[in-house]
Amino acid sequence: MPLNRRQCLAQTGIAALSASQLLANLPQNTRRILLRSSWQTVNIGDIAHTPGILRILETYLPDVEIYLYPSNLDNGVDSLLLSRFPKLKIAKKGSKLLDEAFETCDFLLHGSGASLVAERQVVQWREQTGKPYGIYGITLPEKRSSSTTATPEDVMAKTVQVLSGAKFVFFRDSKSLELAKKLGVDSPVMEFGPDAAFACDLRDDAKADAFLKQHQLETGKFLCCIPRLRYTPYWTIKENAAFDPEKNRRNEQMKEHDHAPLRQAIIDVVKHTDLKVLVCPEDRTQMKVGKEMIYDKLPSNLLERVVWKPNYWLTGEAVSTFVRSAGLFGNEMHSPIMCIGHGIPAIVCRFAEQTTKGFMWDDIGLGEWLFDLDDESSVQRIAPTVLAMATDPQGAKAKAEQARRFVVQRQRETMDQLKSDLGD
Repeated sequence: MPLNRRQCLAQTGIAALSASQLLANLPQNTRRILLRSSWQTVNIGDIAHTPGILRILETYLPDVEIYLYPSNLDNGVDSLLLSRFPKLKIAKKGSKLLDEAFETCDFLLHGSGASLVAERQVVQWREQTGKPYGIYGITLPEKRSSSTTATPEDVMAKTVQVLSGAKFVFFRDSKSLELAKKLGVDSPVMEFGPDAAFACDLRDDAKADAFLKQHQLETGKFLCCIPRLRYTPYWTIKENAAFDPEKNRRNEQMKEHDHAPLRQAIIDVVKHTDLKVLVCPEDRTQMKVGKEMIYDKLPSNLLERVVWKPNYWLTGEAVSTFVRSAGLFGNEMHSPIMCIGHGIPAIVCRFAEQTTKGFMWDDIGLGEWLFDLDDESSVQRIAPTVLAMATDPQGAKAKAEQARRFVVQRQRETMDQLKSDLGD
């Protein structure tokens, strides 16, 4: 009687080997990347970073195996990612899979974020494995906070050292690139590299269509508007977030100033076009802001053409809504990013508290759609520009598409660099 597979293995002694030993004894042609990303789920932009870079990797390095090392995947985001990327391995902190990833992965890729978010884990990777790493699409703030007694100068010096040790650092705005050079960062490759959220293609068409149908919002016949306070009041949505009186004071001081131009844009669009406007959130705090600072302050005779979304949504539903719109405007960054990633026009209003990330609009050729809420001459041009976008949909779409193509070109070039560093 022929031996079965288990008997054969037992006779040769292979059955006694652990899975990792077996792996070590087999030819290793597959390249593996440990992706450090997924910072939080209370903001659809923070969610979008991860599916964005996964899609880019899937497109340009389809044979590379990806382990995701996340900070947070609650609110159903883990299922959302796995439904789109079923081969993804999620290696959570403290798991055996993370130990396996440190052992078998060839490269650590730090995903897009507001800074070098996972600096400690990058240092751990470098010290524990000695293997290469790269940084993809971050902003470099002028100051970095620390939970230790280290001075801001010491904190920044450490960041500079970690960035310098990377095979490449792609900054998502040119201001950050300029600052890195000024601070002495000397990674072999330092260039502009778009935020990975541009590539996010998560969809939830069923939820989007149901909401749009309920509120009689037709494809191509409405704009989206995103409110935002100067500082996200995390203390209203996170149990462990302490109330910050100074940030709250600044929010209260500036909220009328920062939302008045958005209201005026809505008034102009409703009066001069047949479009409707959807006031919707990017994070969990913004439904309240949209109601208080936009919807409730609009003239009552216009409200039949304005819809307020009272509930938070995940990235798939948001993207499915954005792509059905005629465009977007507001005080946020990642909803516009996701719009441009799909060729949908998007206008960004920024302020100093948002760091320099908004300047990426200059970098991708959309400087005419970037406004500074700290500059009154810029504020005065917001409503007319939104109306111009609404009344020239063909021209606006062409402008957005040109920016999208530039972003895609840079994505391809950044992946060529990663492929080179992987030794493919």
